[in-house]
Amino acid sequence: MIKTALTLSVLLIIMYLGYRIYRFVNLDKGLDAKIAKGAVILDVRTPGEYNTGHIAGSINISLGTIRDRYKELDPEKIYITTCSHGLRSVKVEKILKDLGFRHVYNGGAWGDLQKKINQQNNRK
Repeated sequence: MIKTALTLSVLLIIMYLGYRIYRFVNLDKGLDAKIAKGAVILDVRTPGEYNTGHIAGSINISLGTIRDRYKELDPEKIYITTCSHGLRSVKVEKILKDLGFRHVYNGGAWGDLQKKINQQNNRK
């Protein structure tokens, strides 16, 4: 019983560390500069998730509706996609790039991106 619990705990820790490394590696570099240039934050969570908390000024178009609503976006603007953990934002980044958007970047989890924005604003 103790061996099983210990094995499970170690496995969960390894999975969590793997996720954190994956998320760090898949975040686009230079987000600070893009935000400073006026990039639009595109929150791809559901409206319900968005209403529980979001980055001020962000636009909410969920992953489930992006193929219908992408026409609301300007292909010439810079977009930083974000969601709850960073997986949906990667998917929307790819979808928009496939649709001809050239300036789309993964911002990962919205809470982490919010911290980055707050740090940037505090430096000003």
